[in-house]
Amino acid sequence: MIPRPWVVLLAAGGSRRFGAPKQLARIGGESLLRRAARVALAAAPAGCVVVLGARASRLTRELEDLPIRTVVNRRWQSGLGRSLALGIAALPVDARAALVLLADQVAVGAADLELLCAAWRAAPTAIIAARSGRIVGPPAVFPRRHFPELRRLRGDQGARELLRDGTRRVVAVELAAASADIDWPRDFDRVRRERFRARTRQSSRSSRARRSKPSGAT
Repeated sequence: MIPRPWVVLLAAGGSRRFGAPKQLARIGGESLLRRAARVALAAAPAGCVVVLGARASRLTRELEDLPIRTVVNRRWQSGLGRSLALGIAALPVDARAALVLLADQVAVGAADLELLCAAWRAAPTAIIAARSGRIVGPPAVFPRRHFPELRRLRGDQGARELLRDGTRRVVAVELAAASADIDWPRDFDRVRRERFRARTRQSSRSSRARRSKPSGAT
């Protein structure tokens, strides 16, 4: 059997800089939260825990028909660290690793997560993290041996603190998609423009391909 990590999807923030619940912002008719959960499940993990906080009851409705577990961080204002700690604490005792994903990493797809999982299977005792430019961070896979440290996180101290610690082996996997997150409305607008341009290019290529197809070809 192929070993697979559990996904811990972090979606507890209050979206202060965005000015509205960014988890509910919609791209292609789908909320960022639901998209992130769907992408996580498409990578075929052992399971998925979603950590909610601000507006948890409303966000839960976005996930009602998905096979995930939800955990609510009642003190979500205390920072990302507690949300990650709660997500790790909610994992079953036989979880081999945790793939930590942020709900606003809108460009990350299932293939990207599978790439990280493959790197973890090749080096199961190492932390596997995405690298985009000079930044190493989530999505990231943490082997079970690091769960006690993750459960102790508090405040704004997130997983990046562990990644910066030179005493731990960290394998960085190039993942350009990891750099596209949404903090401000302008970030969201940029993502929508990029998606529109990508669809336009795809439509143009398809039209050219149809025009160049020989008459009577099948």
